Amino acid sequence: MRRGRVFLYLSLILILLVAGGYLLYTNFLRPSTGPSDAPAEVAIPDRVDIVVITQKAPRGTVLDETVLGLIPLPRDLLISGMFTDLAQVVGRQAKFDLDSGIPLTNNMLVDSASQLSDAGSVASLSIPEGMVAKSIPMNRLASVAYALRPGDRVVVIASMQFIDIDSEFQTVLPNTTALFVGGSIGIGGDSDKPTGLAGYALLPEESAISVAGRVDNLDGGEQLQADVYMIPSENQRPRLAAQIIIPSATVLHVGDFDFEEEGVDLTEEVPAAPPAEGEVAPVPEENPPDNITLIVTPQEAVNLTYLIDSGVKISLALRSAGDATVIDTETATIQYFLDDYSIPLPGKLPYGLVDRVDQVKDADDVVEQPAATP
Repeated sequence: MRRGRVFLYLSLILILLVAGGYLLYTNFLRPSTGPSDAPAEVAIPDRVDIVVITQKAPRGTVLDETVLGLIPLPRDLLISGMFTDLAQVVGRQAKFDLDSGIPLTNNMLVDSASQLSDAGSVASLSIPEGMVAKSIPMNRLASVAYALRPGDRVVVIASMQFIDIDSEFQTVLPNTTALFVGGSIGIGGDSDKPTGLAGYALLPEESAISVAGRVDNLDGGEQLQADVYMIPSENQRPRLAAQIIIPSATVLHVGDFDFEEEGVDLTEEVPAAPPAEGEVAPVPEENPPDNITLIVTPQEAVNLTYLIDSGVKISLALRSAGDATVIDTETATIQYFLDDYSIPLPGKLPYGLVDRVDQVKDADDVVEQPAATP
């Protein structure tokens, strides 16, 4: 009885082991052969090689295999005008400056220098829409000691001189005056002095100043009181005013543009004669630029033209890179300096320095003077 029970237990354990092994094999160990487990087919897109520029090429560069390359591009992204063969590009010229990695298209290239000149200048490609380029004269001090370079932003300052003029004659005041003497007009002199006419002006015969004046009273006490005719000692002095007229303008170019940069040669080079035996070849003279081209608005270009034609002095100040501060300044005049800097007018004293100084000189121009003898 006991032996039969042990046999029954062993049979149940064997059945469980067989069932567990079958389930383990069918679910985990048997290789899958179903259609859903088949590897998916990867669709390979249709590609085409296009021509690109592999390094920066300035305008007018003749393209060859050293600056060209091919990269694959999906065919559905191919744009009309792109090149798929290097032979279609080799020997042609860049229509404008090209950066590295740009896919080339037909409108980027020209076949000859004549077509390149018809395409316009390099300078026009750097002018934003709605802006214009205007050249103005400059010198060393007016150009920040020649520190300006293309891309800099500058402030344009105008220094203007104002004078009084006769609105009808449009001539400088004061006007020339004359005296009616009977039926004639006289302006003075020793030989034709009229009689009985008070305030008649006696003028130098070769006077370069205006003969206009005014009647004033010469107060010299009871013994010397008389009406005199005051004549200006010199011509009218202009009144200076300086102010910013363009707060921010971009420098397009400094000096004259080079035709070689444009891809057009309009000058005929004359070879220099070789130096004679024993002579040193002369060093080519470098002349500093005397003009600068700015990118401004059309109205600012008109303003600059008016000021230049009027003889107004124009100077430039360099702005900091990335500075977007709105500039607001006051017009500089002699009254502005006196008021803003609290400068008092020097008093008229009964004494002064030994050596008379009519003009302040630079330190390099000052020559040591011997001490004054008492």
